[in-house]
Amino acid sequence: MTEPIDGAALLDEVERFHRRFNVFPTEAAHVAVALWDAHAHLLDCFDSTPRLAFLSPEPGSGKSRALEICETLVPQPMVAVNASAAALFRSVSGTEGRPTILFDEIDTVFGPKAGDNEELRGFLNAGHRRKGVTYRCVGDGSNQGVQPFPSYCGVAMAGLGWLPDTILTRSVVIRMRRRAPNEQVEAFRTRNEPEGHALRAKLSAWADSVREQVCDAFPVMPEGISDRPADVWEPLLAVADAAGGTWPERARQACVELVAAATAGDKASLGIRLLTDLRDTVFCGADRMPTAQILAGLNAMDEAPWADMGGKPLDSRQLAKRLGEYVTADNQPIKARNIRTREGSVVKGYYAADLHDAWARYCPAATSATTTADDPLISANAVAEVAD
Repeated sequence: MTEPIDGAALLDEVERFHRRFNVFPTEAAHVAVALWDAHAHLLDCFDSTPRLAFLSPEPGSGKSRALEICETLVPQPMVAVNASAAALFRSVSGTEGRPTILFDEIDTVFGPKAGDNEELRGFLNAGHRRKGVTYRCVGDGSNQGVQPFPSYCGVAMAGLGWLPDTILTRSVVIRMRRRAPNEQVEAFRTRNEPEGHALRAKLSAWADSVREQVCDAFPVMPEGISDRPADVWEPLLAVADAAGGTWPERARQACVELVAAATAGDKASLGIRLLTDLRDTVFCGADRMPTAQILAGLNAMDEAPWADMGGKPLDSRQLAKRLGEYVTADNQPIKARNIRTREGSVVKGYYAADLHDAWARYCPAATSATTTADDPLISANAVAEVAD
């Protein structure tokens, strides 16, 4: 009779194998990557599969090496560089079995010099869900018809910079960085691959032993994790729960930490950044504020994008356009209204009451919200009643 495999000990081995060759930025990253490797062997148990994104601002940060290690551990690895969407979805729907795609240099596809690549973006987005398919016309002439190609597969990516928001929100993001002089790792060589392959075989056998348990699992999410982040982390938490030991606790700690880090660094969501900066830095408890003072406050922020929006500071037209995409509690677009100042003149501006619903729905919890009533630029006493 075959001895049962200790899932917690096996994940410890996978983590140690990565640590020999990879320096990840946090303990949470090591936990997430080991769980992702294991979840790839249980893909059919889940409604969705998270993408794993190794990203960094500069080359030489260990992204490609991280993919190399994953390649030895996941089932049917398929290494891709600048691959087309057609090649990928035909590989996923082929007769050879579903691959795990390891997409290096993803910045050449979605980077600032690459232009739009909606076909590949659509494939990556659709393949996040088990029911995801890519539709294509097949056949010749009058015999042409629409055929669905399954797109569901595990995908890990590595690249410089950032990725489109639709992909990032479906990803566990690991922000890689260059190794410091005191951070030493082993050089990974072809001779090390059999060690990874042996772990892959163990992961496959363990996955078979817990498949029924994992398929029926509904893991408890950490407090505050819901919606898309919950979709991303549910498979990884299910794997951690099946493994046992310290992994359920470590997985939930990693989930909270990495979700918070992804939210804080979400460059794609300028709208949420705008709402948050208005609440925490500009309004600061004031109940209304003229547009000119809002713009002055935003454009004066040192580490914010507002002073350079395409080479020019944020202006009233851009502000109105961005805020108009959100709505008030009465489901009306947020827009500037008339404000009568203390001196009796009427200016255009925005009311905190119109922004409260958007702040509650989209912004991370405020760490502090102080009213600076002594500052005449943002004092609630500096304006009077609305001028209809």
